[in-house]
Amino acid sequence: MPAADLTTALAQLRPLLLDPDRLVRAVAAGRRRGQQATWRRAELRPVQLKAGRQLQVVTYDEQAAHTRNEAFEGGAGGVVDELLAQPFGNWHVETTDATVELRVTKKGAAQLHRSAVVGEPRAQLTSHDRPAQHLIDPGDPLFTVLGANAGKRRQVDAFLRMLAAAVAEADLPADRPWRVVDLGCGNAYLTFAAYRYLAAGREVELVGVDVRERARQRNTRIAAELGWSARVRFVAGTIADSAAAAVEPADIVLALHACDTATDDALAQGVRWGAPVVLAAPCCHHHLQRQLTVSTTPAPYALLTRQAILSERFGDVLTDALRAALMRRAGYVVDVQQFVAAEYTPRNTMLKAVRSGAPADPGLRRDYDELVAAWNVTPYLQTLLGDALG
Repeated sequence: MPAADLTTALAQLRPLLLDPDRLVRAVAAGRRRGQQATWRRAELRPVQLKAGRQLQVVTYDEQAAHTRNEAFEGGAGGVVDELLAQPFGNWHVETTDATVELRVTKKGAAQLHRSAVVGEPRAQLTSHDRPAQHLIDPGDPLFTVLGANAGKRRQVDAFLRMLAAAVAEADLPADRPWRVVDLGCGNAYLTFAAYRYLAAGREVELVGVDVRERARQRNTRIAAELGWSARVRFVAGTIADSAAAAVEPADIVLALHACDTATDDALAQGVRWGAPVVLAAPCCHHHLQRQLTVSTTPAPYALLTRQAILSERFGDVLTDALRAALMRRAGYVVDVQQFVAAEYTPRNTMLKAVRSGAPADPGLRRDYDELVAAWNVTPYLQTLLGDALG
């Protein structure tokens, strides 16, 4: 989509944000090149209070969320103007009948994308208590086809919230379909959920890669049953071979419970593609664990590795900490979070990486080198990325 004047594009968002009868929710996130917003993220939605319908604004800094309610006919206009003046890199606005996305290019121009809601209008959720909001309705046919129980649906909802946050922060293309690749997709229930959610507001092309031919056949059948075969396909092969040979560079790379070094393969592939968004939920950490068992524990940390269970847990933490550091060195802003309660899956850590392109803090390289030297380990991701680390 051609770039437009940023001031004009932001002015087009203002009436949508101040429409008490059409606004469903809006999210501002990310930052423009060379600028820093006061808030890391802002969320807006209408709420129904005793004093009437008001605009609820939740702003996030690095420590906490701050909530305020302003009357649409009172202070809401000033609050919206303040937020529109912030150097956010992206705006995502949902109304009852449309989705509007505004992304600021590196040159400071605006890319504005509009899409109409297909079917029934979106419902406004105006309860002040914020009832549970499902990003995919629990009654959606997707869950019936997948045979997903309540636990799986909770995992889907938690995963989609992290995906939504990453998409809102990333510099994704506005002039073509988004390309999503799930590396090591397995039974692909989160893969299908990602497509269902993202494709509700725009065109999306999705490819799932798994080493097992049986998984490819099963997932291809489900895609056909859902009527998605034209946009969703699956290939059989390793991440390194199949992804590199059969898939175009991706905008969003997923690696959800890919075992051990398969997570590293997926992270490295995302970096090679320059993917704006990479989401990985690691599973198993054998590669570094094996190195810890034969290396000498640095003083005074022998108590961490003396007991097998503590050594294993420490190895998990060390692996993911080093992965996050390497992704930062490769030009990504990285958060490592718990994305769902452990009762639904014990492998509930999510590494969310959003490409910024900015050079890493020079001290990060020093801290990383000191840490791997102290423990005498070589992360597999470091080997894969090589020169990409700078």
